[in-house]
Amino acid sequence: MAATGGLQIRTSGPPPHLAFACELDVTSLQALFADPAVIPDLKDLHAGVALALGDFSDGRARVVHRRSQAGIPVDAWMALPMEQGYYLNASNEPQAEARFAEFQKWTAANGLRWAAIGLDIEPSIQEFSALRNSKLHLAATLFGRYFDVERVRRAREAYAGLIRQMQSHGYLVETYQFFFIVDERDAHTTLLERLLGLVDVRGNREALMLYTSFNHAMDAAMVWKYGPRAQVIVVGSTKSNPPTDARFPPLDWEEFSRDLRVAAHFSPTVGVYSLEGCVRQGFLERLKSMDWNQPVTIPADALRKANRMRSRIHIALWIGSNLPYFALAIVFGIGWWTWRRRTRRRAAARGRG
Repeated sequence: MAATGGLQIRTSGPPPHLAFACELDVTSLQALFADPAVIPDLKDLHAGVALALGDFSDGRARVVHRRSQAGIPVDAWMALPMEQGYYLNASNEPQAEARFAEFQKWTAANGLRWAAIGLDIEPSIQEFSALRNSKLHLAATLFGRYFDVERVRRAREAYAGLIRQMQSHGYLVETYQFFFIVDERDAHTTLLERLLGLVDVRGNREALMLYTSFNHAMDAAMVWKYGPRAQVIVVGSTKSNPPTDARFPPLDWEEFSRDLRVAAHFSPTVGVYSLEGCVRQGFLERLKSMDWNQPVTIPADALRKANRMRSRIHIALWIGSNLPYFALAIVFGIGWWTWRRRTRRRAAARGRG
């Protein structure tokens, strides 16, 4: 529905199922759930938790037990040790498979129950941090990956096999992807997979991470633009990160509730990053009385910015995917120009003779 100067969205029907991502070390995790209001608030919201498994400790197992006993669904957010890249990508598939085997042993030993397994597919933190310190090494790495189409095939097959293995053990598998994977599919290219190590693979459901905290000026336009292509939408971030807060501050209540309403227009399940950010800002209590059918108006300027962003992404993907052809055309053009120039000089020399 069009509104003056923007687009008005009104969602009807019941609220979506909320799933809060929680990414904390064991000590911080235990402290979070020591808050006597957290579990009752989650139960009142009929919400679930996606718990990042940075370790397989007894303390983390006890937290999972308490959530399950309280009737709160818990997803296993698979994460690797930091030295192995933490996120899953084309550089660490063997480690991801080994991690799942460890997860299975830990789950069995502690009698844990999971609603689903989540595979968070993102570039390696450590890899790009190291490469950033050497521009020459970074350029050489990206150049080599640009032509390594086989790496994409191997990664897709490996992760598809891992997902089948998980499903054979009775797990529902979700994949968490950045929104620009949609643009890459639309462009029919594997450029981002080759350069960044992303893996275009799907489980039972795919969740698109649509974090407007990275660009507050775009309002909820990004959620609106990519929402129709998402099975599950993840909004955020509500979590404070002091090193980056000046540039990417966490969502406040107005922004957060706005994104939730827009996401609910498309998705019966909405993920939230993160639980700890929502607890710190007092969002859980406010969510219990939130009017999900309150209309949201996305400003026209924000919609234009989202359209420009998508257009630039598509152009960059098209140019990046066709660089070899441009290079060949330039080489051919230089060769043709050189040949023509020499031909004319020879003709002029014969004329003077």
